[in-house]
Amino acid sequence: MAVMTISSKTSKDFVDKIAADYPQFSFQPGPQEHWSPKTNTITYNKSEPLDELRYGLLHELAHAILDHHSYQSDFELLKMEAQAWALAVNIGNKYKIKLDNDHIQDCLDTYRDWLHRRSKCPTCGMHVLQKDITSYKCFNCGTAWQVSARRFARAYRRKIA
Repeated sequence: MAVMTISSKTSKDFVDKIAADYPQFSFQPGPQEHWSPKTNTITYNKSEPLDELRYGLLHELAHAILDHHSYQSDFELLKMEAQAWALAVNIGNKYKIKLDNDHIQDCLDTYRDWLHRRSKCPTCGMHVLQKDITSYKCFNCGTAWQVSARRFARAYRRKIA
């Protein structure tokens, strides 16, 4: 892979360069950044400002390179997100693009906040680790609750009778 010697002035230039350097993946515009291991496709939001498009595309490319397919726990998802951002920074360096650390931490905070809400016992407020992909059980008071396996679902907690 060649290093970009001049900075892309447009989103299209950047996407075209990345797509040429990573022909094993398909790149397509869409409403939100996303890596699909099923179709080997990286979706990017072409209406984003150039810096945000670059950050998102590099992050999703990192998921693809890391071969992220699925996760078995909320904590594992957070770990995968952090790994993808770390690799995105390295890929960005090759293209002379410095990813903003505040942007990265803001993105990771959305997952941290999501995990924090899901892991809080609805009875005593203790934060615990998952029992499996859709359930938690409090080691303090014994309450068990279900959560959605969907990553973007609101953090509803339904007690198990």
